[in-house]
Amino acid sequence: MAVETSTTEVSARAINAKPYKRDDELWKGILDDIFEDFLRFFFADAGGLFDFDKKFAFLDKEFNRLFPPEEDTAGVRFVDKLVKVHLKNGGSKFILVHVEVQGNGRHEELSSRMFRYFYRAKDKHNVSITAFAILIDDIKSHHPKIYKEEYLGTRLSYEFNTYKLLEQDEGMLRANPNPFAVVALTVLMALKNKKIDDEGLKRIKLDLTYELMKRNLDKEKYDKIWAFLAYYVNFENPKMMIRFEKEVEQLTGRTTPMGVKEILLERREKIGIEKGFEKGIEKGEARKSHDVVENLIIKLTLSDQQVADVAEVSVDFVKKVRQEIISRK
Repeated sequence: MAVETSTTEVSARAINAKPYKRDDELWKGILDDIFEDFLRFFFADAGGLFDFDKKFAFLDKEFNRLFPPEEDTAGVRFVDKLVKVHLKNGGSKFILVHVEVQGNGRHEELSSRMFRYFYRAKDKHNVSITAFAILIDDIKSHHPKIYKEEYLGTRLSYEFNTYKLLEQDEGMLRANPNPFAVVALTVLMALKNKKIDDEGLKRIKLDLTYELMKRNLDKEKYDKIWAFLAYYVNFENPKMMIRFEKEVEQLTGRTTPMGVKEILLERREKIGIEKGFEKGIEKGEARKSHDVVENLIIKLTLSDQQVADVAEVSVDFVKKVRQEIISRK
């Protein structure tokens, strides 16, 4: 396994680095990076089912348009992935992955949310879908697996795959050679050791690094998973990261992966660019709708409702444009 780099500047920068708390971004990144391993982890016959020679299509932008990120949900964050996966039989299916991050409260909504995600994606693409909810909360009683609805003789039952990290066996994860097992083990150890001090946390991170080394991964995959385990839980004292990285060098005989922090920052920048791009599109579409409505009002004698129907906008929007026209006269 090659993990050698030419410099250890990451350690120097870690002294003043603000602790990284965005677990959702870490999850988004790791699912992108090792999605094949994710599928192999959950499907024993993945090699016979999926055509891994063809690239996955991550439809995150489309998914975000269908389900805009919720605001002001303190303590509850979600990481949602919609991925197009090619099959060995020549077809293609969709793998819908829903990761609930720091799920404290509002648990009763998960099942209905999973069903809503399913039927909207199904309606848009009209293909078979398998859905996962990866639960990394610390509430033992919380494990939704099914959504049910019944009214006047009509019944609906929707079951989805779930993976509750708190319920996993540590020994089995250590014995599993799949790289995703290290990701799962990282989260499990974090759940089991919430009140641990920096020294104890360093020991756990070193142990996880050793588990990662045993998988004999290529440098790129090793670096990305190491970034996840290194930053998933932060040290209280940022200087402890330097000690941790030095001990990783002693353990591996090589310098720690260069660019760990850069990997995370690059993801944050990418997300910012994508959001800005989407906002630009939204503004352009809004301007176009405004012009269409204005032309309909000026050139045709139509009611607000008729204009709204033709332009496919709300009546309130039409009224706003009409008021702007009147104010200009």
